[in-house]
Amino acid sequence: MEQLKNIVFDFGGVLIDWNPEYLYNKVFEDKEKMDYFFKNVCTFDWNIQQDAGRPLAEATAEKQKEFPEYADEIAMFYGRWDEMLGGEIIENTRLIKPLSEKYNTYGLTNWSAETIPVAMQRYDFFSHLKGIVVSGDEKLVKPDPKLYYILLDRFNLNPEETLFIDDNPHNIDTAKLLGFNTIHYTQDVNLKERLTEMGVLW
Repeated sequence: MEQLKNIVFDFGGVLIDWNPEYLYNKVFEDKEKMDYFFKNVCTFDWNIQQDAGRPLAEATAEKQKEFPEYADEIAMFYGRWDEMLGGEIIENTRLIKPLSEKYNTYGLTNWSAETIPVAMQRYDFFSHLKGIVVSGDEKLVKPDPKLYYILLDRFNLNPEETLFIDDNPHNIDTAKLLGFNTIHYTQDVNLKERLTEMGVLW
């Protein structure tokens, strides 16, 4: 690894605990009905279209037309979106400030351009990042390499001098192909320990 200069964080699952179940546990009376809703109505693939830049109002209206019996529940997905935020993953977010004193820190996230401001206003760690690239702004989502190239070009980064941290293995695979150093973050990973093992300075 060349001398590390930059550290890039994914947000959801690494720095922020985001889970639609936090909202819909309050909406559905049992888990089976909630699971059906996520599998067939407001699916992961549907949500990722908004992360790729689709307007929330358009996505909601089309889904309500497709599933009118779930019109109210569909409206809640973005109407009460803030209730899906479970909070910071504090053991990781508390690393941002000290890391930012020695490295250039950035964010690269799949996130709707319309909802990312809610998270940015809520969590202080954003103020320590030198810049972020949001999929919804760029109309591209990870693991598309073009989104990574936007990050590299916009902030003049060399991937060999950059560490990328993400909880999605497909996103990690693309980063590796592009020459990034990587950490695949899971619940079993102690991020501070892993960073220290890689020679990151504190």
